[in-house]
Amino acid sequence: MESLPLGPTTEALRDPNSQPYFLWWTELTVGEFRRRLAAPDLDERAYWLGALLREANTRDVWLFAEPSELRALWPRLCRHLGRSRAMWAWLLGVQDPGWPPAEARGA
Repeated sequence: MESLPLGPTTEALRDPNSQPYFLWWTELTVGEFRRRLAAPDLDERAYWLGALLREANTRDVWLFAEPSELRALWPRLCRHLGRSRAMWAWLLGVQDPGWPPAEARGA
C-alpha cells in the first residue's frame, strides 16, 4: 500500500498573493516569501528558512523547501531555529550543535 503525503494545512499557501500564517510578524505574501527563499544571499535564505521551520506546521514546510536544501544550509540555518533545532536536526539526520553555540561557550 502506497502512502500519500499530507496536503498543506491551508490551500492559501499555494496562492502567491496570500499571507502565510507562519509569517505572523510581517506582511510578506507567499510570492514574496518564495522570492526571499531564492535569494542569492545564503544568510538571507537561511533566515527565512529558519522562520519557516520554526513557525510553520511541519507538513507545510515541504511546500517551500526540500530536505537536501535544508541540509546544505544547515550550518547557517540552525541558529534561527530556537527550541525546534533538535527536532529538525533529528528529522534531517544532521548534527545538532546544541545551545548555546560553541563560540558562546568559549569552546
